[in-house]
Amino acid sequence: MSEPHHYDVAIAGGGLVGASAALALARAGLRVVLFERRYCGAQASGVNYGGVRCQGRPAEQLPLAMRAREVWRRLPESIGIDGEFVVSGHLRLARSEADLVGLAEYARMAAEHGLHLELIAGRAFRTRYPWLGSAAIGGSLCETDGHANPRLVSPAFAQAARRAGADVLELTPLDDATYDGARFQLSANGRRFSADWLINAAGAWANTIAQRFGDAVPMQPIYPNMWVTEPLPQFITHNLGVYGGGIYARQVARGNCIIGGGRGYGDGQYAQPSSDTTRTVMRDACALLPMLREALLIRSWSGVEGCTPDHNPIIGASHRVPRLLHAFGFSGGGFLLAPGVGEVLAELVISGATATPLAAFDVDRFVPAAASLPSITSS
Repeated sequence: MSEPHHYDVAIAGGGLVGASAALALARAGLRVVLFERRYCGAQASGVNYGGVRCQGRPAEQLPLAMRAREVWRRLPESIGIDGEFVVSGHLRLARSEADLVGLAEYARMAAEHGLHLELIAGRAFRTRYPWLGSAAIGGSLCETDGHANPRLVSPAFAQAARRAGADVLELTPLDDATYDGARFQLSANGRRFSADWLINAAGAWANTIAQRFGDAVPMQPIYPNMWVTEPLPQFITHNLGVYGGGIYARQVARGNCIIGGGRGYGDGQYAQPSSDTTRTVMRDACALLPMLREALLIRSWSGVEGCTPDHNPIIGASHRVPRLLHAFGFSGGGFLLAPGVGEVLAELVISGATATPLAAFDVDRFVPAAASLPSITSS
């Protein structure tokens, strides 16, 4: 039997996380192979809402978010396109006095991480945003946030990785992965590979790989529900969210309004939008954005994403298998983070450490403290 093709790093998953890691590693001169069972950027990375926001994230995500935001600033020089990235600002809306209190508390915490927010309410808010309905009484503005086109950005990272020298293999599912005590032995589409490092960035399907090495986490699939209107006159000046969640909206240069909220449905492999969810959330959206009341909805969609119990991702090293890294479970909030995560993963491979704090994302945080953690030295 022929010897397997050997690489320094193998990556499972061609979404934005896997592709950005492949790009960073290939540019560092490492031999990289990426396995994608379908097409790069065709899953959650390419069908999400497109929000590029630091505001609204929990404190533990903010250092990573701030780092990732710098990658978005360098997008054209990094991948060759701007991905329709617009620094529109992100306005997080309040619908009650309690929401305003919550926004103020969040702004104080965010400032400790270097994220500066502007609180607006009362007459100043109504004067500044006459296009918002009476359901919104104030908001918090992060001027450095924005939005981009995931259908462009995610495949472009994979293309850039290929240009940098990575072997990007689409329509190539990773069928088997074991660790023999020295290297990872891999099988994909009847071909054999080996690698010194394995990065598990397989999105909603990452538990399949994690289980092989004793690293499974309690992750469930979710199906974010989104839709888009016909082109309308420009009126939404920011990427919009709502305190407490439930509705998000943005308007692109062509005039279409992209709106999301609630859940579609699926079987863990494929997702479909929900007409009932769309109608329900659209009623709330119209209370915030009266211009939408007569708008024609021209398309709706969903995708499959992995959601963890605390809504934080899994990022970092396995405690059982050397040189196995995980990056998955972004719970619907990974679009901004992903390019920063790719850089962090590359640092862990190249230097064995990163200055970006990852403790909150440890793969074993859901394991009871008393549980034993046997190491896998061979398979």
